[in-house]
Amino acid sequence: GRRLLVAVRGAGHNIAGSAVCDGGLLIDLSQMKSARVDPASRTARVEPGCTLHDFDHEAQAFGLATPLGINSTTGVAGLTLGGGFGWLSRRYGLTVDNLLAADVVTADGELHRCSETENPELFWAIRGGGGNFGVVTSFEFRLHPVGPTVLSGLVVHPFQDAPEVLRFWRGFVEGLPDETTVWAVMRKAPPLPFLPQEWHGREVLVLAAFHGGDMAEGERLLQPLRAFGRPIADVVGPHPYAGWQQAFDPLPTPGARNYWKSHDFTDLPDEALETVLDYAGELPSPECEIFIGQLGGAVNHVGADATAYPARDVRFVMNVHGRWRDPADDAACIGWARDLFAATTPFATGAVYVNFLTQDETDRVRMAYGANYDRLAAAKGRYDPGNLFCMNHNIRPAGQPA
Repeated sequence: GRRLLVAVRGAGHNIAGSAVCDGGLLIDLSQMKSARVDPASRTARVEPGCTLHDFDHEAQAFGLATPLGINSTTGVAGLTLGGGFGWLSRRYGLTVDNLLAADVVTADGELHRCSETENPELFWAIRGGGGNFGVVTSFEFRLHPVGPTVLSGLVVHPFQDAPEVLRFWRGFVEGLPDETTVWAVMRKAPPLPFLPQEWHGREVLVLAAFHGGDMAEGERLLQPLRAFGRPIADVVGPHPYAGWQQAFDPLPTPGARNYWKSHDFTDLPDEALETVLDYAGELPSPECEIFIGQLGGAVNHVGADATAYPARDVRFVMNVHGRWRDPADDAACIGWARDLFAATTPFATGAVYVNFLTQDETDRVRMAYGANYDRLAAAKGRYDPGNLFCMNHNIRPAGQPA
């Protein structure tokens, strides 16, 4: 019998395109959309077709949540298997740090329940090792009291003020408690209703602020950030948590061409910020953007070998989003992303978040896992020795040539 190429699709959000394959078999889980919340035990069982929207909608009915990503269209399965981080991560860790158990169907067709006590090696491997080890048919998460109203929103600055504002931001976030985080985005202003029309399509620096705790305390903490500089707009205020989770959804709409590059940082020296600003001043298309997410906090309180996701020293993650519509712009947009990546490499840790890798970055899979790679390869050799699950950021089974 001819062995077919197999791809596994959860919610189908990832830009590497590995949820589909040509001339192969697609295992489509996108209709498995149940998310069942147990408010008494503060846990949820989530199926692999769920988006963050599906999960948050159910959990927020009880004022509960777990750390997820920042676009509600993202799939829970792919997000989790790569690590998963977002607005709650400084307080409650990565998505995988809140995974209690999972059901995994391995290449031989066997169903395994895994947790800290059952099949612990498989459980270790899926917490960051991606779809390499099997098809996860159910995830069980720990939930935390969050919202339903949080303090969040955007402060938008003219790009000409970005050097001072970014330096201020870097110092300001140093002193924030774990329930508070501010991310920075550089891009051309989308036509947001709260931005004056003359700013639409012009370069801006956007600070995205989130505070998950007491509202008055959040107002006090974020006051210096909101008072700094000459912002064009400030829409920080009380918002439903589930709504804030959807705030960035209008940006990565389906149908565009995407090419991303990503770095991890422990700190951001002046030279790194200056380099980023140079490239932010030369955006090759209206949809390209650079975002710097602030991590640290609880993410750093877990050992590098406690889960397959190893980057526990990371305090900032930069993602360079090349996004455009016309194939004629491929070279310009891809070149811009690669050049910015190369120029900021000296300041980065060398690690990378696997969910931000594109299909051509096969050389970086080992870097994504660092010292955990060999243990992952051994687990791959045990659970998928024939590398059936290869449409992913692939970990070769131990003993097979790389």
